[in-house]
Amino acid sequence: MKLVVLACLMTLVVAAPRPDRDAVTLVDERRDSGDGNFYYRFETSNDIHEERVGTPGVKGQSNMVGSFRIPYPDGTVAEFSFVADEGGYRVEPL
Repeated sequence: MKLVVLACLMTLVVAAPRPDRDAVTLVDERRDSGDGNFYYRFETSNDIHEERVGTPGVKGQSNMVGSFRIPYPDGTVAEFSFVADEGGYRVEPL
């Protein structure tokens, strides 16, 4: 009996509508100069956005600055900016 109930619950979870399931990519821009400098931007139909610029770091790593935005199920949107370099990864809300 427990197995039947569990199977029914799993079926409901899998069949539940998920708005992200049908999201499509609206923008996908990528530029890479081959010398460690790059630019990347994408946007999806469910309001996810990201943009980043990369440059070569002094220790051989890629330094990056950028921002991203993600929607929450309640309709609010979270936006952040970030820096990743010799000092590590630092993110701040916008």
